[in-house]
Amino acid sequence: MVSTRDRDETVTDVASRLRLAIARTARRLRQQSGTELTAALTAALASVEQRGPLTPSELAEAEHVKRPSATRIVARLEELGLVERAADPADGRSFVVAITGEGAALLRSLRKRKNAYLARRLRELDAGEVQTLERAAGILERMLDAEPRG
Repeated sequence: MVSTRDRDETVTDVASRLRLAIARTARRLRQQSGTELTAALTAALASVEQRGPLTPSELAEAEHVKRPSATRIVARLEELGLVERAADPADGRSFVVAITGEGAALLRSLRKRKNAYLARRLRELDAGEVQTLERAAGILERMLDAEPRG
């Protein structure tokens, strides 16, 4: 029988190994992107694409950053031609941000390059390992979906 203390140590060890593996994987994927766009800009652009036109406040909430940071991110994305501003139909004093065709094309390209990189690496594994990673992906998705927002 496994004691609570032993289980806690095991969970902590797994958490440490997962954190490192996820961080290293994320870094490798960023290196595959072929763009100088920062992770924060890429994530914000993806949020704008996924959630539709957003106010800067909504983007800040989605990205878990302060409103001034979101405003700076929007300004940079706009400068790069990846998003465009429009008047907020609900509040004439504010604006919403929508992705441009160029922004959507960039995200498609980034995703394609990163998926190709991972697919090449997965092809080096045996079928059982790929199945294990498929299960792990589902577990990680479930963990993230269950995470409280805020």
